[in-house]
Amino acid sequence: MKPFPRLASFAALLLPLLLAGCSLFPTTRKLPVPKAPSIEQTITPEELVGRLNDRWAAINTLTAKVEFQASVSKSKEGVATDYPSIEGHILLRKPADLRVLGRYFGILAFDMTSDGKSFSLSVPTKNKFIKGSNSVKKKSLNTWENLRPGFFFDALLVRGLDADDLYSVVTDSETVEDAARKHLFTVPEYILSISRRKPGTQQLIPVRVVTFRRDNLLPYQQDIFDSEGNLETHVTYSAYQDFEGSQYPSLVTIKRPIDEVEILLTVEDVHENQPLADDQFVVKPADGAKIQNLE
Repeated sequence: MKPFPRLASFAALLLPLLLAGCSLFPTTRKLPVPKAPSIEQTITPEELVGRLNDRWAAINTLTAKVEFQASVSKSKEGVATDYPSIEGHILLRKPADLRVLGRYFGILAFDMTSDGKSFSLSVPTKNKFIKGSNSVKKKSLNTWENLRPGFFFDALLVRGLDADDLYSVVTDSETVEDAARKHLFTVPEYILSISRRKPGTQQLIPVRVVTFRRDNLLPYQQDIFDSEGNLETHVTYSAYQDFEGSQYPSLVTIKRPIDEVEILLTVEDVHENQPLADDQFVVKPADGAKIQNLE
């Protein structure tokens, strides 16, 4: 038995490590410890979906006073345009009626209505009246012309599941930094993935992913996909407040990754299930307005 050659070989391997400053012994570092929430609720996937469906079924109409702030980016050109904030009002009636008005210093900037299939948009400041389908058939170089009201309706309320929707729920947690308080905190969450089966195949097409915080079981994020499985709309809901006994986010951020558009809604007031008449979802062109049809 000759241990010395082996020892010499070991020393030969050890020497480069020592010269490089590498230690053979592990070291321990202190890491910030995220703070856990004081409340962490647990429910089954069936109960989570039931809560979402019940909430969706309970709302027939919604009216809100908001402040709009929008920005458009052109990443290939390295520029972004931030638009001034304007006051707005939103009227929503299921199944798909929507009206959105915006005023800038008391002057009507736009007035848009949609029935879920087509929309009309009046822009008095430009003496224009735009009509078109809710689905884009031909992309325009003008980013705003590619935005149709359907995404806005879907962002304002988190829909319940349809009869042919399939779903799965996973439990996860996210570590978030609180810059003001200079500490980390853990956000336990449920992630609800909703999909549909592609006819005649085993393939599942993603429809939506809704993330719930487990401290209050309210949705704080929603990803909405198009028919090809591309992420179309990313929405975050935060700063929930009590409006007439119902919890609604006072901040709603809507991002359209493909269009590079971001819309921030600061919600000031919300009313649910107030009567809304048909004529409240009608917008007519002003006299002499130039009418434009979008495909």
